[in-house]
Amino acid sequence: MCCSYAVALAGRVTVAPTPPEQRSLAPDLARGAMLLFIALANSHYFLRGDTAGVLGGYPRDVGPVDAAVVWAVTTFVDGRAFPMFGLLFGYGVAQVVARWGPQLGPRGTRRLLWRRSLVLVAVGFLHAVLLFPGDILTAYGVLLLVGAWTVRWHDRWLLVVAALFFAMLSLPGLDSYTVSELGPDASMLPPDLLAVLTERPVVSGYVALLGPVGFACPFLVGLWAGRRRVLQEPAEHRRLLVVTAVVGIAAAVAGAQPIAVVLAGWAGVPGDDVLELVGPLHDATGVLGGFGYAALVGLVALRLGDRRPRWAQALAATGQRSMTCYLGQSVVWAVAFTPFLLDLSGTLTVTSTAVLATAAWLATVVLADRMARAGRRGPFEVLVRRVAYSRIGTRTARSEATSAARS
Repeated sequence: MCCSYAVALAGRVTVAPTPPEQRSLAPDLARGAMLLFIALANSHYFLRGDTAGVLGGYPRDVGPVDAAVVWAVTTFVDGRAFPMFGLLFGYGVAQVVARWGPQLGPRGTRRLLWRRSLVLVAVGFLHAVLLFPGDILTAYGVLLLVGAWTVRWHDRWLLVVAALFFAMLSLPGLDSYTVSELGPDASMLPPDLLAVLTERPVVSGYVALLGPVGFACPFLVGLWAGRRRVLQEPAEHRRLLVVTAVVGIAAAVAGAQPIAVVLAGWAGVPGDDVLELVGPLHDATGVLGGFGYAALVGLVALRLGDRRPRWAQALAATGQRSMTCYLGQSVVWAVAFTPFLLDLSGTLTVTSTAVLATAAWLATVVLADRMARAGRRGPFEVLVRRVAYSRIGTRTARSEATSAARS
């Protein structure tokens, strides 16, 4: 009896992730596809627009091809990718709670989520300082620190508070970066290493404090959807997915047009009174678009059924390694745009930057697919699990040891 107790206590039970073959396709597929939009949304903010300046993160007075790309990215990507990311983040938190909540209880579950959030904050801060100051991992880590209390809210409260944050985002007069004339500053394009270490921590702190306000609505809706397994069981929620996809994407496309035609140079820049209306309109309808995109991926997964074509497997593998792939994109931005490296921010056009973003995303898809086939997980996903679940493994080992001792 004593021997069995000692053997059990000496080891640590490994808390294994869900095997890939047991994972639902839709959430992973959505995360993998979303990373393309993240790449397109992030990369154009490095462009300087030396001759005529920038508006909304795009050079002004561009040619017809670049103008068409600006319109397309503003309409379908900008302000639409990150809400989808936020919804999937909340959805993933709901999955964690569903799996571990019954075993750990409310306090144990909160501590598990807090450990995950601390990893996000730490990795996100280093990511912001070393690679990309527009990092969102820190903001999601801060959001989860607070959001860990919301996982036990009733559904009605989740939706009511989400609606309040959505209404806040829609308020006329709200400052919107969508129409900003600010170009990339020293944090985006640091002239030297000193600027990297002094400028970027400030920006990271700013994003970490204000980012959760914008991400709260998608996060809470994601919690609600995750409880109902909307993406994991799309057949049971087909009508909801269809309505959300049609209404959400249509609203996002329509709501983007007042800004999209201005940024593309097809209409003059309106006065501040008009911008105070159309800027928040673009951002608010983008949240609906993020919901619509997630629903559309759920319908694609429903159509695929049990089939897993090669492209779906590759995208799902990317989604399973979304944190690693997201950080991998930033390596490309750092090498391509940093002034003391390749310094392409004044050379690339809007179109060539979009091509670079697509190529960077495709490279991560290929890498993730190869890792999946080799049975290897993403290194940053491994890091999150080791930190967040280590105490669960220890607690499980002690519990099994106690049971062995009593037997």
